Amino acid sequence: MSDKKKGGKKIGNIKGFSIQFLPYSEIRDLDSDDRIKKILGILLGNNILILQGRITPNEESRLIGDTMAMIGHVANFKGIELVVISGNNRDSILGKMKKGIANALAGGDFSAITVMGPATIVKEIKRNPKKIELFLNR
Repeated sequence: MSDKKKGGKKIGNIKGFSIQFLPYSEIRDLDSDDRIKKILGILLGNNILILQGRITPNEESRLIGDTMAMIGHVANFKGIELVVISGNNRDSILGKMKKGIANALAGGDFSAITVMGPATIVKEIKRNPKKIELFLNR
């Protein structure tokens, strides 16, 4: 897209990023520190990351904390946007137990997908049951 007008607004160029899918199997055997390092390495490479499954809530907090500490210290880094999308939580108690056992055996929650990207590229990620909206910065 070049500087064309659409509805009176200028459409800017977005360049220098890619979308990377990361199967959970690639981070399953890593400890928390190495998982966070791997994810940060991908995000610092101007990639939008789609992770099969999800990291633990503790790892998610540490990832956000680490990225906030990097703001101002890493050139052109403004943080990350992150959203976890999971199936509906309308399972019965037996269904939740089955899902918990399956997740424990598989080594992760595969009923979820985590989408994250650097804030310099991703303006906002919205989710609803039927779609994911990824808004990019111009």
